[in-house]
Parts: sequence; C-alpha cells; structure tokens
Amino acid sequence: MIDNKTIESLKLALEASPSNIPLHIHIADLYCQREEFDHAETLLRNALKFEPDHKEVKLQLSKVYGREGKFSIALVLIEELLEADKNNAQFLEQYASLLAKTGQSKEAIKVQEEIKRKGLNEEDSSVDFLNRAIDVVEGRERILEDTNIEEGSLDIEPIQSDTDFSDVGGMEKVKDEIRIKIILPLTNQDLYKAYGKKAGGGILLYGPPGCGKTFLAKATAGEVKAQFMSVGLNDILNMWIGQSEERLHNTFEMARKQTPSVLFFDEVDALGAKRSDMRQSSGRHLINQFLSELDGVDTDNEGVLVLAATNAPWHLDTAFRRPGRFDRIIFVPPPDETARTQILKLMTKEMPQDKLDLIKVARKCDGFSGADLKAVVDIAVEDLLRTSIKSGKVEPITTKHLLKASKQVPPSTKEWFATARNHAIYANEAGLYDDVLSYLNIKR
Repeated sequence: MIDNKTIESLKLALEASPSNIPLHIHIADLYCQREEFDHAETLLRNALKFEPDHKEVKLQLSKVYGREGKFSIALVLIEELLEADKNNAQFLEQYASLLAKTGQSKEAIKVQEEIKRKGLNEEDSSVDFLNRAIDVVEGRERILEDTNIEEGSLDIEPIQSDTDFSDVGGMEKVKDEIRIKIILPLTNQDLYKAYGKKAGGGILLYGPPGCGKTFLAKATAGEVKAQFMSVGLNDILNMWIGQSEERLHNTFEMARKQTPSVLFFDEVDALGAKRSDMRQSSGRHLINQFLSELDGVDTDNEGVLVLAATNAPWHLDTAFRRPGRFDRIIFVPPPDETARTQILKLMTKEMPQDKLDLIKVARKCDGFSGADLKAVVDIAVEDLLRTSIKSGKVEPITTKHLLKASKQVPPSTKEWFATARNHAIYANEAGLYDDVLSYLNIKR
C-alpha cells in the first residue's frame, strides 16, 4: 500500500515543478493504486492545463473516468485520441474496455478483433478481454437476476429546499434572469398564459467551477417552494444498452408527477456532449432522449423547471440551445464583493473572532471562487491551530490571518477565463458568450 508520506513528498516536488507532466501522471497512478480516483482525476485534469493535447494524460484520464463510472466523458476522451491515431493499440484497448462496460460488448469484440487482425498487440491480454466481453453478452440476464438489480431504478430523492435567494449574496443580475424565466411564470400563471407562455422551461448556468451554480439552483427551488431534484452523472449513466435512456426518462417522469419541481443537472456537458464528436451510437441515443424529454414530446412539462450547470458550454450539443430547451443561457461569474463578504461570513460565523473586517478581506480576493475562499479560510484556520496548540488557548481569527492566507491562494478562475476568452472572441457568432467579454472588459 502506498503511504501518505510518499505521495506528500511527490506533491511537494510537483509544487516546485508544476508543469512536470510525468510527475502528474506518476502521482495520479499512485492514487489509482489506492483507488482514490477523485484525486487522480484532479491531477490529470491539472496536467492538461499545461499540455491540453498530451496523449498519455488523456489516456490515463479516460481510464480514471472509466473507474469512476463517468463513461460518457471517458468515451469522448478516447474517441479524440483515436481521431488522431486510429491504430494505437492502447487507445483501442481502452475504447473496447469502455464499450464493454457500457453494455456494448459486441462492438467491443469487433474492436478487439481489429487489434488482433492488425497485429497491434502481441500480448495475450486481448484474448482474455475478448472472453470476458463474450461472458458479458451471454450472462447479462444471469448477472441481473443474481444481484437483484432492477433496471432503470433511481436513487434520486426529491427534497424541499430550505434555501432561497435571500441566502445568495450578490449576483443580482443572475437572480433577475432566473426570476423572469422561472419564478414569475409560476407566480403569475394566468398572466403568462394570456400571452401563450407556459410555466416551465430550461436554463443553462455556466461559468468557472466553484462559483455557486448548484447553490443557485437549490435557491431557485426554495423561491418557488418546489421539489428539488439534483441529478448527477452516476444517477443516469448505466453500463447496459438502453438503461441510461430509461433512467433519464424515469427522472423526468418523477419530476412531472411532483410539480412544481426543479430538475437540476450538474455537469450537463457530459450527458449532452456534441453528437458530431461521438464515434459510438449509445451517446447519441442518450442525447436524443434528453432532447425528447426537454421537448415533452409524449407528455407535458408544464411546472417542470429544468436547470443545468456546466463549466464548458462550448462542449454542449447546439441542439440543447433551441427554443423550449435550454433557451436561456446565464453566465454565473465569480462572486462579487458583496457575495464574497457573505460567503466569508457564513464560513467564519461559528469561529471565535476578533474585529473581523470581512469587507476588507473580500476586496483583496477579487476573482476568487467560493471554493477559493474556502481554501483561504482553511489555511487561516490551520495557522491558528498551530498557534493555539503552542499557546494552549483558543486564538480568535482576525482580518490579518485571512489576508495572509489569501496571498497563498491563487484564484482558480483565471485558468477558466483563459479558455473561455478564446471561445468568446473566436467562436461567438451568436453572441452566447458576450457576458464573458463584458466581465473581462473586452469589446467585440
């Protein structure tokens, strides 16, 4: 078993050389050996920020996503690699593995036969894999029967949100957009019906990670006193053919039976990636099912409010942005000074404190996400604990502690804006990312 000391030593080396890609890969591999795939994923994603087209990093990240059950993203990554090198044995092996895990074992067998026919892999592992894939095809009903798995079952629990917009500091423009699109149609249904408008629809929230998109969705549900249903990738994606579509349909059906309801999809770009980028058909079928549910082809979606969040709207299939679907796209920027002050207040309210000037701290944390602010507070608390242990008494947190900690946390949103800026300048014909340009003070 790899001990923590070894990994921490390597992480210190990585801090000294953050662009060392082989070191990223090595530490990620150690985390995988400990089955800590979330840490491995973070390391590999960071490595791609330095070299976005690094093939080995993409391959390892695809494997990690596969171990986490994030098959849609894993397939997109490996398909990108195969576009550039269709005869790479490692890429084909990973592609076949993912196909088998998603219930497409016949396709997986074809890929393995292609590897063998081209003589790309001299090892016997491909034969073993082929046999395992055949076992999956022949044993599907037996496995399901033995483990008592009910296909299409859901683990999503609707909750009554105890949060509303009064708990959201700042972000007035974003809240106004949500009021117009979602809240007012529900509270003034007769007026909206007079103009042919129904209560319901979809909003796509996009922006840097850690900036409160999920919290906004939950607050929206609280504003209209609706049932809140948060849907993650693992709630939908299933290894058997057709089961992801069934799970998605059942999720919408649950929301339709409990109106008004807010259905929130996090990381929606993983469920709705561009169909043109997909080699295999299962991903396209899932996207088509998603679009059909949003349209309410066979049923009525009135009273079902669909919110989704993504850090990468440019990866979402353009069909999702048509009227009646996610036709309102809202940019959720890093929290402004008011919001940062409120976030810091919530994080420190239970702590012993002395003349804490959170407005001053918030002013120094321009561009910080909510996650960055948490890191600032955590670092300050760690310093306080060291001092308290030495003094033998509880030391209060002060403005000085937080300001010192803020200098050790670079705003994580900068990397996101570097990518978003390119899309906003060079791929913004429809003006979808004008808010990003406005935030960056860039004129079109």
